[in-house]
Amino acid sequence: MAPPGGSPKDATLPGPQRWVTRGMLGIVFATFFSDVGHEMATSTLPMYLAAAGLGAAALGLIEGLADLLFSLSKLAGGWFGHHTDRKRVWGTLGYLMTAMGIGAIAFTQSLAAIVSARSAAWLGRGFRSPLRDFMLADEVGPTHFGRAYGIERAADMLGAVAGPLIAAFVLSLGVDLRSIILMSVAPSLLAVVSFFGMTRDRATPPRDEPHQTRASHKLPARFWFFTGGVALFGVGDFSRTFLIFVAATTFGETTGTVSIAMLLYAAHNAVSALVAYPAGRAGDRGSKLRVLIFGYGLGTGTNALLAFAVGSPTLLVLSIALSGMYIAVEETLEKAVAAELLPRDQRSLGLGVLAAANAVGDMFSSIGVGLLLAYGHERAAFLVPALFGLAGTLWMIAFARRSRNS
Repeated sequence: MAPPGGSPKDATLPGPQRWVTRGMLGIVFATFFSDVGHEMATSTLPMYLAAAGLGAAALGLIEGLADLLFSLSKLAGGWFGHHTDRKRVWGTLGYLMTAMGIGAIAFTQSLAAIVSARSAAWLGRGFRSPLRDFMLADEVGPTHFGRAYGIERAADMLGAVAGPLIAAFVLSLGVDLRSIILMSVAPSLLAVVSFFGMTRDRATPPRDEPHQTRASHKLPARFWFFTGGVALFGVGDFSRTFLIFVAATTFGETTGTVSIAMLLYAAHNAVSALVAYPAGRAGDRGSKLRVLIFGYGLGTGTNALLAFAVGSPTLLVLSIALSGMYIAVEETLEKAVAAELLPRDQRSLGLGVLAAANAVGDMFSSIGVGLLLAYGHERAAFLVPALFGLAGTLWMIAFARRSRNS
């Protein structure tokens, strides 16, 4: 077995026909279309809240509570996937629930109703995640985990580019915010069709791994150590929706400059799309854990830079670009390392636990950033996450050293 975060040399890698499958492409298409719809609504949400008389504190509350339900639903999806072989059907229902939840936001402007609709969307989004991630790992061998998750993340970020661009373009045509949110349901439904129509449940493990019976709920100790670092870093990993808020604050609050904020958010996601696959490939060729630690360090520095970027267009643009880079590394390599640490029969549950730990951290971070911004503590809003990011980075360095010595 390869060491944690490591992989066999390229000479042993299977050919492209082994991992570029119909099922893998179905997951990639579903990820892309779902994120187009999700990000059309997300990039519009801060302005939609502002039009309803709600500000940064409301945004932090909405994102924080959504992240809490996101984490619980990921844990539920991982647990459910551990006990069923029919992951395709349940994953499809998760995509459908996300589409309906996003669309429901357009029918209300009250805080409670927006929180409920956003939470419903994230419940579906969270529940499907470990099921989808398990199915993606099943479509490839361990030597291609990094690349497969990198492509899936790239598709996610390309959707996150297209979504804000579409929203900004439609907004420039004079279409109201409510209609833009309703329009986001269409690509979300295409995701449902892609996932259900192209993926499959594999009845047996891939040839790369020996056949195993379903394991108990007791996950490996090394996996728990790794997840602790992910959770700690996650407390400093607030929702990237705040980048739109900071950009709108920096450039002003007119309709034209709101479009600039959307375009900067799209640029952030474009950087992530470009970096995700190379980051995953670098992990497959060398050490996944080492690449992840680099991403964590970059994220820590990025959040520290954001503390001085409010009101400074140059620093803000640089921070947004760096944020796109570290998010790509983080989201690709966390799952790739976890997939290596977990046996196949524990992978669904383990990926659910990992995602839940990450989302709990994001929840606390988003609520904290929202409150600090609302009370005018702009530097503290990003310096505090940077400190937690540093702690998570040091934890992962300790984990890597412990793994090498064991």
